[in-house]
Amino acid sequence: MLLTTEEILKFVKDQNIEMVDFKVVDLIGRWHHVTIPVSQLSESTFIDGVGIDASSYPGYKKVASGDMKIIPDGSTCILDPFSEFKTLSITCDIFESDGTSYLRYPRNVSRRAEAYMTSTQKGIALFSPELEFYIFDEIRYASEVHQAFYYVDSAEAFWNAGKPGSNLGYKFPLKGGYHGILPADTTFNLRAKMVKLIEEAGIPIRYHHHEVGGAAQVEIELLYDTLLKSADAVMLMKYIIKNVANQSCKVVTFMPKPLYGEAGSGMHVHQYLSDGKVSLFYDQDGYAGLGQLALNYVGGLLSHGPALLAFTNPSTNSYKRLTPGYEAPVNLFYGAANRTAAVRIPMYDVNKERARVEFRPPDATGNPYLALSAMLMAGLDGIENKIDPNAKGLGPFEIDIAEMTEQQRANIKTLPGSLEDALHALRNDHSFLLKGGVFTEDLIDTWIKYKLDKEVNPLRVRPHPYEFELYSDI
Repeated sequence: MLLTTEEILKFVKDQNIEMVDFKVVDLIGRWHHVTIPVSQLSESTFIDGVGIDASSYPGYKKVASGDMKIIPDGSTCILDPFSEFKTLSITCDIFESDGTSYLRYPRNVSRRAEAYMTSTQKGIALFSPELEFYIFDEIRYASEVHQAFYYVDSAEAFWNAGKPGSNLGYKFPLKGGYHGILPADTTFNLRAKMVKLIEEAGIPIRYHHHEVGGAAQVEIELLYDTLLKSADAVMLMKYIIKNVANQSCKVVTFMPKPLYGEAGSGMHVHQYLSDGKVSLFYDQDGYAGLGQLALNYVGGLLSHGPALLAFTNPSTNSYKRLTPGYEAPVNLFYGAANRTAAVRIPMYDVNKERARVEFRPPDATGNPYLALSAMLMAGLDGIENKIDPNAKGLGPFEIDIAEMTEQQRANIKTLPGSLEDALHALRNDHSFLLKGGVFTEDLIDTWIKYKLDKEVNPLRVRPHPYEFELYSDI
């Protein structure tokens, strides 16, 4: 709900709100929250904010200078459906203690990206992410000095077909769940509840369905909105999805590859520039309904693709999904309806209102504010520099890369094969992100250092369970 401060205070009083919950995102992409009783809410709360120790949020301040404040954004108010007490939830922004905007704060990056777009191109950028995820009955894991393991289970999974007890045998086979129907689709009603609460929170949903993964992999797709609102929506959707699952004693994971040999989970992002009525990407005489503006945007996405992955696929697990030889989009080319391409042109909805492109590599382990902003900046760089993907041999290709000739494949670059490689690409190619002060050198350096120190290097020195199968008896 879009409310002024005065309207929020009136709403709180009229609706007998008991608690006000302030949510804030860290650099990596996780929400944190602090809650005040309604007696402490006043007009000054929206001016002076609430003091926090930002050094406890990953990617932000050092302990010696951690004092900052969060100020609620009145355009993000919703009633929290999971609180026992009637609670108003508001997404917040982080400010320095002197009241200036915090440059590293991801929502501020999104605002700067939208402002840069306005200063360089007509129209607005619109996005529609597709959230894929697994709904499990159990997740267990440990990583200690003397042991390391993970265990997941789903009552819907094919590996439980022979399980004794109340087993009726309705199971999807490995990679056989796409658009599967009841009774094998055991999470239909759960997804419907998720979508109902998501729409009640003001987020329009296109559809939901069972995905390819037989062990309860599903998808919920947003309708189009601006960059900041789409990123806000992803954060809120993940919150709602996880909590609805938890209420039913289920657990959701957005990990790109939680199961060996089973379909991975991505977050494909549809995107286009619009004048508010029609897509600026549309040209009825162009390839797949796209004009030169769209092709230049695609050229930017593909040219900067390796660096983009540091923000769009920022987990070590991301690259277990992005593996050559599968449907995963690891190839830097574009094509109409081609799901093996990094950029696909959807052909089932070609019209002047929504002519668009789909960037397929991303997954939901990223910070959506940074991921969407980085994609927009890459596309705008392609427009500014008139990067023509056709001239660079980046497409269009409408056949599976496995069916291409050796000569065709030899000219096609692939995306990074690891998070470390993606971070290295970002270090070498990020000037397009710095335009308009959208990203800063400080943020990029902090991101790279955090990912290397907290994720890449710790994983590198840990023995893997499969290594015991390979080497323990040598």
